[in-house]
Amino acid sequence: MKRDLGIIVFPEFFQTEGVAQVLDNLQQRTGLDAIATSPYVMRPTHDGDGGREPPIDGGKGSVRLLDRPLWGRRELFVRTSVAYEPNRAFYDGLRYQPPAPDTHTSADGALVSQALAQARQRGLRTYLQIQAAIPPGYRVQFGGPDPDDEPRHVDGSIVADRLDKNGSLASPHIRDYTVALLKDLAHAYPDIDGFHIDWPEYPPYTLDSAFLDFGSHAQTAAARMGLDFGAMVADATRCHAWLTQRLTLGELAHGAAAIADYPGVVAMCDLKSRLAAECAAAWRAAVPGKQIVLRSFPPPWTSISGFSFEAMAPFADAISVKLFTMHWPMMVGSWTARLLRDNPALGPARSVAPLVAKMFDVADTPEEFGDAIGQYPEPDAPHPVGAAAMARKIEAARRRSAPTSVYAMAHGYGPVDDFRARLSTAWASSAHKVWINRYGYLSDEKLDAIGLVCRQPMQPT
Repeated sequence: MKRDLGIIVFPEFFQTEGVAQVLDNLQQRTGLDAIATSPYVMRPTHDGDGGREPPIDGGKGSVRLLDRPLWGRRELFVRTSVAYEPNRAFYDGLRYQPPAPDTHTSADGALVSQALAQARQRGLRTYLQIQAAIPPGYRVQFGGPDPDDEPRHVDGSIVADRLDKNGSLASPHIRDYTVALLKDLAHAYPDIDGFHIDWPEYPPYTLDSAFLDFGSHAQTAAARMGLDFGAMVADATRCHAWLTQRLTLGELAHGAAAIADYPGVVAMCDLKSRLAAECAAAWRAAVPGKQIVLRSFPPPWTSISGFSFEAMAPFADAISVKLFTMHWPMMVGSWTARLLRDNPALGPARSVAPLVAKMFDVADTPEEFGDAIGQYPEPDAPHPVGAAAMARKIEAARRRSAPTSVYAMAHGYGPVDDFRARLSTAWASSAHKVWINRYGYLSDEKLDAIGLVCRQPMQPT
């Protein structure tokens, strides 16, 4: 049984700390086996210009601060530039095109290649991380689809409160661009081991986001697959009205089981799973000889996001399941607020939120959330989630993905003791296969904690 530890290191830390210093720090303190980075470079801007770093996560994450400052600051606004010269031939005739290199590419872009080369020389596996459906795909905050390629709500609208910017997985324009991007990057960085592909699903951060995708691209795909799109629309409309207007506490206590009363919604989830698997198959075929690591939400969110472990596993060398636990109270709070907005008889929130938490299996006891429902944890606050719940999610993903390897993806955000406890759970439940997101939240004290957890003698699982 082989342990395996990877850490996500975005290029801005190679820019600010230096390639050798970053790699020395990681190897000496953690004993890692692999790194992943992305093909862009970053620069600081004036406040309000560009995107906030760290990301604001739909407004809730504005409390987040970096553990490792960038250009002397723990929060700042930034812009990015492509780190290499894209080969336009790969994108010929496509709706989406890569950004043009600029002076920042010329000044700093080579650092990405240097970091990957030095990591390989040190015996580390190397990966590039891209976004599945957010052209140009280099970083989650910068990019997004044209309106025609937006996933649509059952009422035909574009959901306004989405945290993510994913395009429709049914769009041939989105799919063709991501295939071209993979080919381009494999050509530009031929020595990398493979790719991490983030958000290859419909992220279900909010209740309304769970009722995607009913756009024209999805309708075309459903007809091609022999699915009754009209029945899907009718049942999803009825189900959405039930959840937001007529739901009772007793029905909510039954959780997702009640969805079986709406076969069109079950078909909608099946359509999303098929679309995600078609994308994964195309990505796999695009870069033969390179590893594909698919990053997913944890179950049971995957039942509505479209990430079927059984369907995706054949196209992946590994699946990395996110234990991004700072999001979980935010998501429970968002779903609770939406259920109550047009359904006041369901309340109060203190009665509804524990049932939502139970439905998504994020707490071992309702008391774990307490007053933290809906709150994004402050940097020094423990994440109010259950260790056993985290372990159940990874164990379920491993069962359903076998024989494809499953990694637990821990997140570095949070206080040291809480991070170490969450990492210990991830390490044990995954049979010692973990990726950690991301270096910017990993103080030297946290790096030492990683070494203590991940260098311990392995126990049988």
